[in-house]
Amino acid sequence: MNKSGQVTLVLISILFTTYQKVMSNEPFFTIDFFIFTFIAWFVGWQFDKAQYFEKKSRAGEDSYKRLIDSLPESVFILQEYKMVYVNEAAACMMGAASKEALIGKSIFEFMDPEYEGRLLERMKHAKKEQQPLNTIEYRFNRLDGSMFFYESSSLSITFGEKEAVLSIGKDITERKEQTERLLQKSEKLAILGQMAAGIAHEIRNPLTSIKGFIQLFKTSNQQEEYYDIVLSEIDRINEIVGEFLVLAKPSAAIFAEQDVKVLIKDVVTLINNQSILNNVQIYVEFDSDLPMVSCEKSQLKQVFLNLLKNSIEAMPNGGNIDVKVKEKVEGEISILIIDEGMGIPKERISTLGEPFYTTKEKGTGLGLMTCYKIIESHNGQLTIQSEVNQGTTIEIIMPTISQPLLVRG
Repeated sequence: MNKSGQVTLVLISILFTTYQKVMSNEPFFTIDFFIFTFIAWFVGWQFDKAQYFEKKSRAGEDSYKRLIDSLPESVFILQEYKMVYVNEAAACMMGAASKEALIGKSIFEFMDPEYEGRLLERMKHAKKEQQPLNTIEYRFNRLDGSMFFYESSSLSITFGEKEAVLSIGKDITERKEQTERLLQKSEKLAILGQMAAGIAHEIRNPLTSIKGFIQLFKTSNQQEEYYDIVLSEIDRINEIVGEFLVLAKPSAAIFAEQDVKVLIKDVVTLINNQSILNNVQIYVEFDSDLPMVSCEKSQLKQVFLNLLKNSIEAMPNGGNIDVKVKEKVEGEISILIIDEGMGIPKERISTLGEPFYTTKEKGTGLGLMTCYKIIESHNGQLTIQSEVNQGTTIEIIMPTISQPLLVRG
């Protein structure tokens, strides 16, 4: 450790004492001399020590930056949503001539506005978790205006003695385009004929009813009693089209920290009138201290609503529905919906969730298909177990968020 501070301050003390001896003819070695020299030595030692650790810290930060620059993946370090450091790979990905062209700019200058809410929630979770988060997808614009998709993982760190979030990831535009092309050639073409036939069948029935009643309008004097039937059939067509739009319309869901208990209670309150009319009682049971989940609130409510409606409709003579929520293992929450309905034959369970495959007289199968799609997008799992005339048990397993860390005072 360099001792220049100690030497300098001790010399100053000696020179000052020498000056006093020459000017005032005072003794050189006095108590004041020893006290001031000791203080100078101690302060100089503390100064040299601080300089040593500052130099060591700068050396560590330089090594840290060299390590980040050597990584092939793109790395961004953000403080208050501003880029305080990026590596060469990130600058190249963004189409910047140098790293300095990005440092100091807000990340929102380059992000598609549709994904801003997702990033805000992600940053909050990174600061709470204090561990790497799973990868998530964003859409960015390069400096030249071209669009690309970026998949990254985030981690809360300390950078320059301040709290920051490090994101490391890569450009997945090419991979995403290849995946989309494969889906177009396989999945979409495979179900096209099935969905076309289903659309024709599902919409033809209400159209036939509407046509028949319109013909009756011409000949009957009691026309008003048919209006409600015609309107209900039109609503049926609208419902079918709406289910298709939910499946087809792409959107950037904004995931936020939510309490599953609150979401389920809201849905049970909403559907309670329908359950009472069908002589069905819904019982809800929650474990204490359930962890939070990261989800798109309206989508998850739609799943619970669809599944509870299915259970109610499966019990034409009434019965009970049990909703149980518990932490299955650490990091996973289990949501069980158990009914006493007619049940589903085992050979049909594997086909549930396919479009236009349904056990209901007027169903389309799209509701359950939507549930599968939503749970999958939340990195969860939906399973169905059933026995004929015994009932059906549906289990949803979702990843949870760790409880917030306590802030030290």
